[in-house]
Amino acid sequence: MSTVTMNRRGAGTQAAPSVAAAAGSGSPTTPAASPASDPTADAALQPKVTHVVETMTMAAALNRALSDALTADDRVLIFGEDVGALGGVFRITDGLNARFGEKRCFDTPLAESGIVGTAVGMAMNGLIPVVEMQFDAFALPAFEQVVSHVAKLGNRTRGAVRMPMVIRIPFGGGIGGVEHHCDSSETYYAHTPGLTVVTPSTPQDAYSLLRAAIESPDPVVFMEPKKLYWSKGVVDTSITADLRRASVIREGSDVTLISYGPSVSVALEAAEALADEGRSVQVVDVRTLTPFDDQTVMDAVRSTGRAVVIAEAPGFVSVASEIQARVSEQCFEYLEAPVRRVTGFDTPFASPKFEHWYLPDVDRVLDAIDSLHWED
Repeated sequence: MSTVTMNRRGAGTQAAPSVAAAAGSGSPTTPAASPASDPTADAALQPKVTHVVETMTMAAALNRALSDALTADDRVLIFGEDVGALGGVFRITDGLNARFGEKRCFDTPLAESGIVGTAVGMAMNGLIPVVEMQFDAFALPAFEQVVSHVAKLGNRTRGAVRMPMVIRIPFGGGIGGVEHHCDSSETYYAHTPGLTVVTPSTPQDAYSLLRAAIESPDPVVFMEPKKLYWSKGVVDTSITADLRRASVIREGSDVTLISYGPSVSVALEAAEALADEGRSVQVVDVRTLTPFDDQTVMDAVRSTGRAVVIAEAPGFVSVASEIQARVSEQCFEYLEAPVRRVTGFDTPFASPKFEHWYLPDVDRVLDAIDSLHWED
């Protein structure tokens, strides 16, 4: 059962039950994430990373990825606003402070630029910081640090200084929030050379992509779809992910839907609706916005000849418009119709009452597909 919690900025936030509870029935190998754990336990007695296959929420998958990363590598640190005893606004860090102690998972002041700046210094000195931004737009005060230092230090030093750090950002709509709490800021980061920008759409990808991001020697901005935190799926923790690869998650022969993060579920719903009408719809989950996997996406579009790009962010100068341009340039001779986009509107994010009008839904996707010059 969800509860409403006031965060330290005074914003009402739909928080969730503890990650352990949200995960459902855990296997015997699931490590306990209990505040009752002894933070002073000898490191040598901490459990090693064990592989599990079980159904869990995306929030639980992220928590598991962080826990396994902390267990696997002593250089990994987690910090941000309220990530300690509270376990984060969305409880993604639930129990980590108690299990790993104040030196591995700790709270910071309300100062996003200071959080990222501190992470830069840690990464330069051999640590692997994983920082949490409470909400997408709250990360903007740290944007200068990200653009000027996180993204550029590797190139500035010709590779002598690497930035092995992860910036986790809850993003997108679907939770009844307002602007600052439900923005889509992925384009800002995707436009910045030097950053890898990742967003999962399933609990499995949430686990595997976050583990891969933490193991990357270069900086990763990890965009977490808020509305999918409590979606459930089977997670196999032995599955690894390639940060440079998109994924065809549904095969089809008539049209390709290209999406990422929170909009992938909308694409799948539209595909299922059209299956009842006899249309075969392919769905591609981009997963990594940059570097962009041209090969997987273009091969998919060439196989169907029609494409629709779906994303929550405003469409003007967006990731969706970049994908539309790439497909048009690289697949022009294969296309049966112009590439369409279904996006959020070029306005500030809507209030909760009007959110359903703002976000791309199945009906808007079906309208776009209907416009693709069908002969029948």
